Amino acid sequence: MGIRRQLCFLASLVLAIHAGPILKPADKNKAIARDYLRKFYNLENLMGTTHFRPEEEIDPPSDKLKEMQKFFGLKVTGTLNKETLEVMKKPRCGVPDVAAYSTFEGKPKWQKNKLTYRIVNYTPDMSIPEVDESIKKALQVWANVTPLRFTRINKGTADIMISFATRDHGDAQPFDGPQGTLAHAFAPSTGIGGDAHFDDDELFTLGSSKGPVLFLVAAHEFGHSLGLSHSDVHGALMFPTYSFTDPDRFSLSSDDIRGIQSIYGLTDSEPDCRNLVWDAVTTFKGETMFFKDRFFWHRTPSTSAAQLLTKSFWPNAPDNIDAAYEDPVQDKLFLFKGTQVWAINDKNLEPGYPKPLSSFGLPASVTKVDAAVHNKNSGKTLLFFDIYYYSYDEREKKMDKGNPKRLENGFPGLTGEVTAAHMSNSRCSLLYCQQICNNTKKLF
Repeated sequence: MGIRRQLCFLASLVLAIHAGPILKPADKNKAIARDYLRKFYNLENLMGTTHFRPEEEIDPPSDKLKEMQKFFGLKVTGTLNKETLEVMKKPRCGVPDVAAYSTFEGKPKWQKNKLTYRIVNYTPDMSIPEVDESIKKALQVWANVTPLRFTRINKGTADIMISFATRDHGDAQPFDGPQGTLAHAFAPSTGIGGDAHFDDDELFTLGSSKGPVLFLVAAHEFGHSLGLSHSDVHGALMFPTYSFTDPDRFSLSSDDIRGIQSIYGLTDSEPDCRNLVWDAVTTFKGETMFFKDRFFWHRTPSTSAAQLLTKSFWPNAPDNIDAAYEDPVQDKLFLFKGTQVWAINDKNLEPGYPKPLSSFGLPASVTKVDAAVHNKNSGKTLLFFDIYYYSYDEREKKMDKGNPKRLENGFPGLTGEVTAAHMSNSRCSLLYCQQICNNTKKLF
């Protein structure tokens, strides 16, 4: 009888377990959508009048679905379609979405440029040195384009406290387990402000597509720690959903750079024409561009200079270029580095490039182009190397006769090697040894 009673109890337990409501797939999707909109689109304020129906039957509000669809660049239907649901199921940051590159409400920012950070604990997914390097590299992403500098401390309270946790971890924003929210961070302020928390139910990696790359997730979260909200620009670091990128090829998008520089300004290496030797100077679509190391500054007659990473604007372009010029007739920008030249149309690399310098008819003895300048009226381009320059006919696609010529013959008084060249109002400006030589002699 004892065994029979136990079997009856187990049967009753099974019946009791299955007696609760079982959500149909459509209702399950509705629940996923409502939960997503609550977390990231402030849905809770709209749910107060729906208590007359079981929640599993409630359709996600059309206006909130439209808001989410518009943010992600989806077709705005106001209905829960397959494409919308797929985006909702992607791993992402736990901070609610806003719009464009954006700062948090009230534009909070740190009132200092020297910030501290502390790694409170570690994930078991990676070695301690790997975590340390990933965090350091993620902070450096923002230091590269702002005056901000970050120093690590090992005890006490830092401006940015970094920790790994699961589920409820004491900040009223519990994590949800694997594959959902990867991390979240808080805008600059006292207390918890600036802190970044990572969901340790995720499998963080150093650079593998098998799990979220800690460097990428951390760089995104530190954007929040510094005052940025989410961007609706696909490909921006501050876009809310996670996508794998090879960390060795990562670069900030121009949207991210504009956002963070709107808060903290340019780097300490903001251009100073009096003291800086430029790598290259050129015009491009009506703007003047100054290149130095991995960056370029661009300005128009009506705007001040703005700084960008070269690869954030032209992903296929080289860093640390030697020379540049624009040929507006061909609608191309030419960038030189070492023995190669890149041709770019708008933001796209022209087929067949990069090409060797010999494609311009330059001899093998020319191992780099120090500077280049183009005259759109004559169609001639000057290419400078050492104490010589060459004249290239863009229309004929060949070198002019009598090349090369010595600098002193074409530019009397020039005493140093040319580092950059620029045409303005039919006047050729040569930059060398931190000086500018404006030469009005007819060279073209």
